[in-house]
Amino acid sequence: MLITERAQAIEDDLSFFDAWEDKYRYIIDLGKTLPEFDSSKRDDEHLVRGCQSQVWIDADVGSGTLNLSVDSDAFIVKGLLAVVLAAYQGLTPKAALEFDVDGYFNRLELITHLSPTRGNGLRAMVSKIRDIAVSALS
Repeated sequence: MLITERAQAIEDDLSFFDAWEDKYRYIIDLGKTLPEFDSSKRDDEHLVRGCQSQVWIDADVGSGTLNLSVDSDAFIVKGLLAVVLAAYQGLTPKAALEFDVDGYFNRLELITHLSPTRGNGLRAMVSKIRDIAVSALS
């Protein structure tokens, strides 16, 4: 199974916590480590539809791999974006489409611990990235 080193590190780190409050804090802290997002990309083209919060995703695939930058106006969502980014950053578009994101989220127990609206938002983020990968292969 394909998984990036960063995604594996997040899986390993989250496994150390017993309480979901601690896991949420860790995820929020991950969001604080995201690189600065280009404010000119906070537009409709980069906006992710289906998220409760505002979420933007930009991608450069000129090098043949996904170089993603992300942002949100909510701390927990920025953390979730960091979790998603860890899974997809640096993958080829083909590998991104083959990645078992549901298995990744299941191992992290994310979907079962998020509200339905946050879970839908997480799926919308992944869908946007998959759309980017499909476009890059066209």
